[in-house]
Amino acid sequence: MYFKFSHQEARRRAAESCMTAPEGYVCVISEAKRTLDQNSKLWPMLYDVSNQIDWYGNKLTTEEWKDVFTAALKKQKVVPGIDGGFVVCGQSTSQMGKKEFAELIEIIYAFGSEKGVKWSE
Repeated sequence: MYFKFSHQEARRRAAESCMTAPEGYVCVISEAKRTLDQNSKLWPMLYDVSNQIDWYGNKLTTEEWKDVFTAALKKQKVVPGIDGGFVVCGQSTSQMGKKEFAELIEIIYAFGSEKGVKWSE
């Protein structure tokens, strides 16, 4: 079950569900995940950065830029890969809450502004 706490009735139903849940079930209350609006904003921004910025002589894809920005947000670690190279240990953006996702978008805006990216939105 999923309850969005946007009114008292939703809270009442969630509490009732918790009270009547079978033994061994769990209840998790968390911040809402990123919104569709946030997600739809991310990809055009990554596209703009990807098309306009060379990163140390490399043209990165939108997915690679997403990894770069997510690593900047999360201060992720880098480890050697199994067959050489390196791997960034990180978090998928799909697991981010709204606030954290907004911080990611702000990092992209700040970087793009510093590098002279012309935003298409």
